[in-house]
Amino acid sequence: MGLDYLKRILTAKVYDVAIETPLERAHSLSVRTANEVLLKREDMQEVFSFKLRGAYNKMAHLSPIQLERGVIAASAGNHAQGVALSAAKMRCLATIVMPTTTPALKIDAVKRFGGDWVNVVLFGDSYSDAAAHAAELAQTKGLTFVHPFDDPDVIAGQGTVGMEILRQHQGPIHAIFIAIGGGGLAAGVGAYVKQLRPDIKIIGVQTVDSDAMAQSMEQHKRVTLAEVGLFSDGTAVKLVGEETFRLCEQYVDSVVRVTTDEACAAIKDVFQDTRSILEPAGALAVAGLKQYAAAMGLQNQTLIAISCGANMNFDRLRFVAERAEVGEQREAIFAITVPEERGSFRKFCDLLGPTNVTEFNYRMSDSAKANIFVGIQIGNRAQADELQQRFIASGFDALNLTDDEMAKLHLRHMVGGRSNLADHELVYRFEFPERPGALTKFLTALNPGWNISLFHYRNHGADYGRILVGIQVPPADHAEFDKFVKQLGYPAVNETENPAYKLFLK
Repeated sequence: MGLDYLKRILTAKVYDVAIETPLERAHSLSVRTANEVLLKREDMQEVFSFKLRGAYNKMAHLSPIQLERGVIAASAGNHAQGVALSAAKMRCLATIVMPTTTPALKIDAVKRFGGDWVNVVLFGDSYSDAAAHAAELAQTKGLTFVHPFDDPDVIAGQGTVGMEILRQHQGPIHAIFIAIGGGGLAAGVGAYVKQLRPDIKIIGVQTVDSDAMAQSMEQHKRVTLAEVGLFSDGTAVKLVGEETFRLCEQYVDSVVRVTTDEACAAIKDVFQDTRSILEPAGALAVAGLKQYAAAMGLQNQTLIAISCGANMNFDRLRFVAERAEVGEQREAIFAITVPEERGSFRKFCDLLGPTNVTEFNYRMSDSAKANIFVGIQIGNRAQADELQQRFIASGFDALNLTDDEMAKLHLRHMVGGRSNLADHELVYRFEFPERPGALTKFLTALNPGWNISLFHYRNHGADYGRILVGIQVPPADHAEFDKFVKQLGYPAVNETENPAYKLFLK
C-alpha cells in the first residue's frame, strides 16, 4: 500500500489518553539470563494495556460526521477497554460487542471506562460471533468499525511504543520481543524501529497453540487456524490481519513459540521484578526473550520485552502458580512405583537426599506395589533425566511426567480414592515449617511399624507446608501414636471422623 508508517507514527495522536510508559530494568531476569533485560511497561496504562493507543489514534482521525454517527468494536478484552476510554474522552458514542461468555469483570471495566458513552452488546459464544455481529451493526447503522489490529491508524498508534523505546534507550539493542495476536503491535513497532535502527531484531512471540502469524510467515501467506488455545486469550487469533501480515513479513525477523508453562513462568518472573501481575498475553514477550536468549547463547546483550497487558483474571492465579515452576524448569514430575511394604517411603526419601519435594500424592490401592505421584525441585531439565535414572538404578520404576499435559492439569488432583486395604487407618492433617528436607524429616520420624496408606502434600510457596496423612495404626498402638503426634511438635488435626473423608476416601 506504500503507507509512510514512520510519518504516521510520529504524528499519531495518542497522548490525550496514553502515557509514555517507563522502560525499566528487570534486575532478577537480567542476572539469570546474563543479559540486560528491559521491560517496556505498557501494563501501566490506564486500561492496563497498550490497546488504547491504536483505538484512540483511529478515532482521532475520524471526521466530525463519523464521530457524530458513532463507532463500533468487537472485543472481549483490552481493545474494548481502549475504545471505551477513547469514546469517553472524545465524547463519541461507542457500541462494544462482546461474547456472552465474557467475564463480568471485563464487561464492568468497559462500562466503567466508557460511562454513558458506551453501549455494551452481548452476542454469540465467541469473538468470531461478536465480530460478525459488529460488522452487521456497523453496516446497518452507519457506524465506523474500529478494528483491533488490521487498520493503518491502529497500527500507527501501537507503533508509538517503538518510538518511545528508541527515545528512552539510545544505546545498542540486540532485540525487541513483542507478543503477537493479530499483529498490530509487532507491525507498528517493527515498522518504526526497522526504518531507524535496522540492526535491532524484532522478535514476535506466540503460544504454540495460537501461532497464526508464525505459520503465515513460514508459508508466506495468511493461514487460518482451525482452533486456538485460550489460555493467552489476548493473542488467541485464528487469522492475522492482511496489513499486519504484510508489515510483519517485512519487519519481523522471526517468531518464537512458547508453551503455557513458559508463559506462567514469565508471569512469575515479572512479578518478582516488578510486583505487577501480567496477563498471559502480556507476559509472552518475556517468555520469548528467555527462550531466545537461551537458544542463541546470548550474553551481555540488551534485550527489551514489551509487557503489553495486565488484565489478569484473579481466578487464573492458582493455575499460573501451579505451572510456573514447570515452565521455569524448576520442577520435575514423576510417577514412581515402589514395593508396598514398610520402609519403602523411607528408602525413597533417602534416595532424594537434600532435594526439595514440591508435591507428594499417594493412596494405597495394591497389596504388592505403591504408585506415587511426586514433584521435585530441580535446577534445569537435565536434572529431571538424572533423577529418573537414579530412581531406576535403585530398583524403582519411574515415569517422567514433566511434559505430560494430562498429568499436570488433571491427574495430580485425582490421585486417591477409597481403599479396601487401609485397615485401622487414622487420618491426620499436619502443618510444618516449609523448608528443604522438612517432608523427609516428617517421614523418617514415623514408627516403621506404622504403614502409610494415604499421603497428600503440595508446596504452594507459603511459610508452612500442609499434608494429609493416612496411617495404619492398630488400636493397641493408639496411645503410642498420640505420644508420637505430640512429640513431633507440628500442629495436627485428627480427621478420621471427617464426613468428607468417610464419603470419598475411606
